[in-house]
Amino acid sequence: MKQIVTAFLLIIVTISVMAQTNRKMNRTEFCKETYTSLFGGEALTDKGSDPEFMAILQKFIFGDVFATGNLDLKTRELITCTTLSVMQTLPQLKSHAKAALNVGVTPIEQREAIYQCAPFIGFPKTLNAIAVINEVFEEQGIALPLAAQGTTTEENRYEKGYAIQNPLYGDTIKKRLENIPGGMGDDVARFLTEYCFGDIYTRNGLDIKTRELLIYCILTTLEADSQLRPHTKANIKLGNSRETLAAAVIQCLPYIGFPPAMKALNIIKYTETEQTDVNRNNMVRLSKITVNPEYLEEYNAYLKEEIEASMRIEPGVLTLYAISEKEMPNKITILEIYADIDAYKKHIQTPHFQKYKQGTINMVQELELLDTTPLIPGLKIK
Repeated sequence: MKQIVTAFLLIIVTISVMAQTNRKMNRTEFCKETYTSLFGGEALTDKGSDPEFMAILQKFIFGDVFATGNLDLKTRELITCTTLSVMQTLPQLKSHAKAALNVGVTPIEQREAIYQCAPFIGFPKTLNAIAVINEVFEEQGIALPLAAQGTTTEENRYEKGYAIQNPLYGDTIKKRLENIPGGMGDDVARFLTEYCFGDIYTRNGLDIKTRELLIYCILTTLEADSQLRPHTKANIKLGNSRETLAAAVIQCLPYIGFPPAMKALNIIKYTETEQTDVNRNNMVRLSKITVNPEYLEEYNAYLKEEIEASMRIEPGVLTLYAISEKEMPNKITILEIYADIDAYKKHIQTPHFQKYKQGTINMVQELELLDTTPLIPGLKIK
């Protein structure tokens, strides 16, 4: 427990120091520093045919917007590339695709962000964006095609899609599509489950929490207000706080303009009480595990696979944060946060959890499960 508290305090101190640094640095300095991190060049050079407008643009985007909210540069660039893809502003997408690589976004992460635009903007526009990022990858010497990330089959794509869709959205869409002439509403509802959730949400490369945040930016850009409301609730269920959603919308603002951004911010504002209700139902547990040192490497491999799968495809799993003691690395503690007790019960029945449980059963020497009560239920782990 002491190690967990120390780790969390270190994270909080680091975030606080960064925030204080940003506040002390004026927007011109912050703009120049951010621009160089992203593009490797120099901002505010007073060169070109329209240096005055470029100065306005660069100071606002990289001096103001990039300093607002709790997003790291990787997330900001994933949002920017997503927004530019939706808008089909392809020259700017090419610049930011390079910038994304510069700040640590992997090619697969970038490709997955573009792939998941397809259900919302269609295949032709998505293909345009894919062509742009592939051009960037080739220029950077990244071999194509990238490794496949699909996880479903023809037989299970509906089942796996529904397992993600239902906890987040229920059967609302299916009910809305009832009584479409010819019964074709049922077909569209099935397409949504199989294609959007089954083919896209289940893919490796991005966890479901990140996918939902980026999809929120897609919907903000499209001004899809009616879809923003359920997706606000879904993001909150997955652990994206209202502050994170607001920062993501503000990251879109320089590219989409104030009217769409302000509508999205108002929708976020009116979900405040719903977030409190969700937090109140969270199940929070500490799992303290002692592993036979002889099997530690093998155990850690099982644990990594299980956590990554759970965070990627289970909406009800909000946090699985594993740490080990420095002096005794076979003593492991996992902070587990579930949306509610039902989410936990579903989690322990999943194939990936059962694989972990059965595969490590003879490696574990001691296991202690401590159910806890959060002292500040609404506080989010950033």
